[in-house]
Amino acid sequence: MVPADLKALIQRFYQLQSERVETYRLFEEGHEAYLRTGPQYDFEHYKQLVHEITQAFSGISKEVLEIKGRLHGEFDRADLSEHINKLQSKEKQKLELTAKLQLAKQQAQDHPEDEGYRERVQEIRHEIIKNKEVLSEIMQDFKYDSEDCD
Repeated sequence: MVPADLKALIQRFYQLQSERVETYRLFEEGHEAYLRTGPQYDFEHYKQLVHEITQAFSGISKEVLEIKGRLHGEFDRADLSEHINKLQSKEKQKLELTAKLQLAKQQAQDHPEDEGYRERVQEIRHEIIKNKEVLSEIMQDFKYDSEDCD
């Protein structure tokens, strides 16, 4: 029999991942709005958005790491803990790529005559797609390994 605490912990982990997806969506929408303010750019509003997004991601990561610790320590589920460890690493990479993409998009907008900037946007988008594929695989592994907890 699986403890109810373990089930609740796994459910909370899934909720946090959903929150992370929603936070990325808001970040992307905010950046698109920022780009529409160019060429002067409303940097103050964008800076506030980045601050709020950073706080949201920080809170999510902190709670995910607490879950990771509990899975390993309280429930002796090193397998699930390791999936979360891999996930956190890839999520960090995704956030870094997202920031690079936003900068590249602004540069491409500011220099429409320079094909190199548009190519860079496409390269980063491709890296993000590959990152998302790995994230999806990790989540599938987590789901498979946690199915005995249902």
